[in-house]
Amino acid sequence: MYKKIAITGPESTGKSWLANELAEYYQAVCVEEYAREYLNQINKPYKIADVEAIAAGQCKAVETAVKTGAKMIFSDTEVLVCKIWTEVVYGYCPDSIQKLIEKQMFDMYLLCDIDLPWEPDPLREHPHRREELFARYQKALDELGWSYAIVSGHGNNRLVNAVRKLENGHNSI
Repeated sequence: MYKKIAITGPESTGKSWLANELAEYYQAVCVEEYAREYLNQINKPYKIADVEAIAAGQCKAVETAVKTGAKMIFSDTEVLVCKIWTEVVYGYCPDSIQKLIEKQMFDMYLLCDIDLPWEPDPLREHPHRREELFARYQKALDELGWSYAIVSGHGNNRLVNAVRKLENGHNSI
């Protein structure tokens, strides 16, 4: 069974919900999305340095969870999100984020499908680019050679599908 699982994917695909539900289902630790906490604190438009700080903060939160000795950890997002975020918004990924990507180690990535309806949120920016963003995530996961599964379904079906993929050792679609 996997120990460290990252929940990743475009905005408004149920990452936070899924991470929390999986943590509850497996009686595991859930590492919250650091970006939301960070962006709500700065109370100004973010800059690329903020995204770099978010990437570092997310990594630190995961490292802290690992040190607890938890048997399973679900991370609500990870550094690939910051890489794609900077590429889309700024046209490139800073070296600091790329280095964190190279150090990032999860046993499995669950890529949340875009089959859920978009939910407006002040921190979300790209409702009309979901297909493009999903394709970017899938391409990046393939290029990095990371073990992942696409998770789709509405409501509890999404959770059931994620559990099934985790327990079957599913790699890719």
